[in-house]
Amino acid sequence: MNPVLDWFENTRGWQPMPFQREAWDAFAAGESGLVNAPTGMGKTHAVWLPNLMRWCDEHPDRAGWTEMKPVAGTLLWITPLRALANDTAATLAEPVDELGLPWSIELRTGDTSSTVRKRQRTRLPSALVTTPESLSLLLSYSDARRHFRALRCVVVDEWHELMSSKRGTQTELCLARLRQWNPSLQTWGLSATLGNLEQARDVLLGSSDPGRLIRGEDHKQIAIDTLEPDDVERYPWAGHLGIKLLPKAIDAIEAGNSTLLFTNTRSQVELWFEALVKARPDWLGQVALHHGSLDRKLRKQVEDLLRAGKLKCVVCTSSLDLGVDFSPVDRVIQVGSPKGVARLMQRAGRSGHQPGAVSRIIGVPTHSFELIEFAAARDAAERRDIESRPPLDRPLDVLVQHLVTVAMGGGFEAWAMLEEVRSTYAFADLTDQEWQWCLDFITRGGPALTAYPQYARVVELGDRRYGVASARIARTHRLGIGTITSDSAIKVKFLSGRTLGTVEENFVGYLKPGDRFVFAGHLLELVRVRQMIAYVRKAKGRKATVPRWQGGKSPLSTQLADAVRQRFRLAREGVLDAPEMRHVEPLLRRQAEHSVIPNPDELLIETTKTREGWHHFLYPFLGRLVHEGLGALIAHRLTREQPRSINITVNDYGFELLCADPFDLAPDGWRNVLTSDALLDDLLACIDTTQLARRQFREIARVAGLILPTFPGESRSSRQLQASSDMFYDVLTDFDPGNMLLDQARREVLERQLEVRRLREALDRLNDQTIVPVTLERLSPLSFPLWAEHLREQHVSSEKWGDRVRKMAMSLETQSDPPRTTKRRKRSSANA
Repeated sequence: MNPVLDWFENTRGWQPMPFQREAWDAFAAGESGLVNAPTGMGKTHAVWLPNLMRWCDEHPDRAGWTEMKPVAGTLLWITPLRALANDTAATLAEPVDELGLPWSIELRTGDTSSTVRKRQRTRLPSALVTTPESLSLLLSYSDARRHFRALRCVVVDEWHELMSSKRGTQTELCLARLRQWNPSLQTWGLSATLGNLEQARDVLLGSSDPGRLIRGEDHKQIAIDTLEPDDVERYPWAGHLGIKLLPKAIDAIEAGNSTLLFTNTRSQVELWFEALVKARPDWLGQVALHHGSLDRKLRKQVEDLLRAGKLKCVVCTSSLDLGVDFSPVDRVIQVGSPKGVARLMQRAGRSGHQPGAVSRIIGVPTHSFELIEFAAARDAAERRDIESRPPLDRPLDVLVQHLVTVAMGGGFEAWAMLEEVRSTYAFADLTDQEWQWCLDFITRGGPALTAYPQYARVVELGDRRYGVASARIARTHRLGIGTITSDSAIKVKFLSGRTLGTVEENFVGYLKPGDRFVFAGHLLELVRVRQMIAYVRKAKGRKATVPRWQGGKSPLSTQLADAVRQRFRLAREGVLDAPEMRHVEPLLRRQAEHSVIPNPDELLIETTKTREGWHHFLYPFLGRLVHEGLGALIAHRLTREQPRSINITVNDYGFELLCADPFDLAPDGWRNVLTSDALLDDLLACIDTTQLARRQFREIARVAGLILPTFPGESRSSRQLQASSDMFYDVLTDFDPGNMLLDQARREVLERQLEVRRLREALDRLNDQTIVPVTLERLSPLSFPLWAEHLREQHVSSEKWGDRVRKMAMSLETQSDPPRTTKRRKRSSANA
């Protein structure tokens, strides 16, 4: 028996799962592919152990292993997060150490010391656990090909997290380079929750290999329960309910050994941690918090304590979503709707992180409608109706960065490099014109930047071979390698020097010395801000603000939105077969009394008048992002027909159009403004796409190398970075209007921000639905959250906003007169 298999079956006492055996056989046959299995089912061993098995078969003399030097550069293991790297390396090392194999396993991430990196530049370990950015850095050295000459396998962990991002495209290009050097290179990806698995495999492998897709049998049992409030408000508003359920959440934590309490934003982490510690001071030291803005040392301390079973609860965000194995965790709590089926299943998998164990997750709704969302999420999870993640198409900023990297790493021949680039999924359709533009951009900066030598980063060496222009340019480029961009962060430090983490510059900009805020579980007082560092000291008292980070609101996914619509359909038919649905029955009954519970084939449009004006509420149930585009588009079309001012408010269920006068549209009139005809022209006319493109260009300019990276010890504010990118945008617009980075910025706005494809699909879908207009005498339960959100956006202070919303909710609750509504359910001729 192979020593590795003997270790697996006899030493550890494990029985290989069918998908693991299939992966081992495919690997032995020289194949590449993607392994999909639930979290905690053994994907790592499915692709790691066959590497060791092969080596043992090639070196059967076990007695001679002790005399052998460690093999070098045999395997690369690419992980999306530094936090995963340590755990991954420890898992890979177990069979190596216990069997005495002459293999070395090391990390190379941004946290790796300069001493270790320097040693790795001389000789790679047997297996290197790294990130896409660190792999690109390795490829930037002139002797990179020599170091990777013995490479036989690349594993990309958590591929679903990388694939639909520019980091995924960066990984595709790096893999293409490695395959060019090693044609027999095997590539394996690992993925848990993903809908488009076949496409994910094809993106990973490019055109090099059709590849295998190996699926583990998904018998993973996920128990999804929901904490229910004692009373359900029939007029819910977002955000106020979650903390009311704190006592029940504490009971759930108390009943378990170790709990991960997930929230959807870092701000909520800070608030829930503070609330838990105040409610249970005896838990002090047993409760911790974890999110991406905390200092790495603090996060590692929390991870180590959690792994050792010394923490009762960790309040966290997606920073603990991925495959770190915390075996002591026996339950997970999700505060607020997960907004996606995959996210719920991924977080549930943090508990019961081993084959055969039940993964348990408890939902904590932050408003009444989220009870329905948790019931719908359970439905979709049981069907395994999981979201897909589309790959990117031709992000040229990533390509030009990679070309400079390759030029540094030994250079390239133009047409051979073009063939290599086109072997990736992202650039399979790259045109000759786009390729020539990329070469022109890296060799002279394009027409507008020819006079600036720092943008002539690559030079032609002859025979269409390209190399880097100078050692100085190479040093500068290495500092900027990577595609992760974010708003400028200000470091938060105690006066004593200890670093707590980072907050966004915009947040600190609103503070003055003496102001207090909550961060990293501390009540802090701002002392001063110097060179992008906020110096603080501990404070006392209660009143304090909580930092806000961009990107806090996740939209409802298509799969979860469809499941919610089905739950509404069942409720309309009187089927309340889930505990959450029975709990919200009063809310649903009130919606039916005053309006309509919409079916999936209906578009409900509610109209009512308040002192603010005429409110028109439309409910497509397509998620916040799509509703933003729909609201702007329909408002534009209505104002084009008749000059008027329209205010737009959106949430995941629908959007509100507020106007001084009613629209008074029959179903056919609504259908005319919901058409997909001339969609792109109308979008370009109604939305300031120029401003959106200018904002998107900031990210592109950083990745493409137009904005020089910050050198060690140097600090630049977000205003300085914004001014630089805006200057480039203006210069290129005026003097190089055909610059393809400008075109990419416009394309990314349309595809990623406005989601034109989904908008067109949404409009076509709405046109096939029956339009159900309802005139209300008072706000309905569905319309109340939109009205409350509109009030919030009018710059009312939080206290005044909360008081007014609470007063309106109480007023509506106490109005016990029979509803006098006018329901007009006229079907348009298309639905007759």
